[in-house]
Amino acid sequence: MDYFRPLPQNGVTRPPEALPLAGGWLWFDRVEVLRRDAPPEIRPATALPPEIRDRLTAPRAPVAGVAMTAPSLMGIVNVTPDSFSDGGRYAQADAAIAHGRALAAAGAAILDVGGESTRPGAVTVPGPEETARIRPVIEGLAPVAPVSVDTRKATVARAALAAGAQIVNDVSAFTHDPALAGVTADAGVPVCLMHTQGDPQTMQDDPRYDDVLLDVYDWLAERVAVAEAAGIPRARILVDPGIGFGKTEAHNLTLLRRLSLFHGLGCPLLLGVSRKRFIGRIGGPIHGSDRPEARMPGSVAVALAGVAQGAQVLRVHDVAETAQALKLWQAVTMVGTTSGTMEGEIA
Repeated sequence: MDYFRPLPQNGVTRPPEALPLAGGWLWFDRVEVLRRDAPPEIRPATALPPEIRDRLTAPRAPVAGVAMTAPSLMGIVNVTPDSFSDGGRYAQADAAIAHGRALAAAGAAILDVGGESTRPGAVTVPGPEETARIRPVIEGLAPVAPVSVDTRKATVARAALAAGAQIVNDVSAFTHDPALAGVTADAGVPVCLMHTQGDPQTMQDDPRYDDVLLDVYDWLAERVAVAEAAGIPRARILVDPGIGFGKTEAHNLTLLRRLSLFHGLGCPLLLGVSRKRFIGRIGGPIHGSDRPEARMPGSVAVALAGVAQGAQVLRVHDVAETAQALKLWQAVTMVGTTSGTMEGEIA
């Protein structure tokens, strides 16, 4: 089987045969053909099979009203006492609502609210407890920005949607609770399907793959098919390769280096790398600290690398810093921009 990875460009000189990447800010005129049993091969984009060409180039539909023609930021609101990134700072509803409002003001187009930590080693939170944590926060933030509910459970998602959430973000891609597919389909809302290997308690216990890039791609393709069979059209599906979820540092880097492969699924691509442990291991401590918040500069660097491969949604803790970096990236790299603006520009 052949896999086609577009080689994204954003340079001033655009060949006439170049194709738009997912209807967004990048283009490509070559593809890397990947196979499990042969070395990679570079081909012109004009040689693409028509169905692959259409999937790679078609504009992605807006997600809860947020255009996918420019990078968008999803701000993280962890309503948990055991989050790896903020240590329970926003476990109380009033603190979480204030934090979400601040993230929206700083440039988050979507707010991702979660009541169960899925960090390595985390234990499952009972559905009623998870619901009690997030319901008042969603009610408080729904008037501010589109809210995504970060949950693996159908009962929790149903309550979150009733409270005003407009997106379901399932880190298990309907494998933890298959009933969540029906809840999402019935609500008519978008869903993000993320790849993971194992559950949070065991996922970092020696994860292995035959070919991490192609294995993750095939797994996500199968989960997209499951979602479609449940009544969720591809236009309402986002995909996330699940950096750090059942993956070693080498696995993470392999996925990031060839991230543009996932555009072949025909869905917007969400990238969540913010403050993850491999950033601190590679980048080293800042001022002697490797606390998660000290990984902000490295998180921004990896986010920009994702944008350069066409990732439409960046799930981040440090919204203001990432928004500033994106505006500078746009000003320096985007053709026809003079002050860091472009159609669909981040806030």
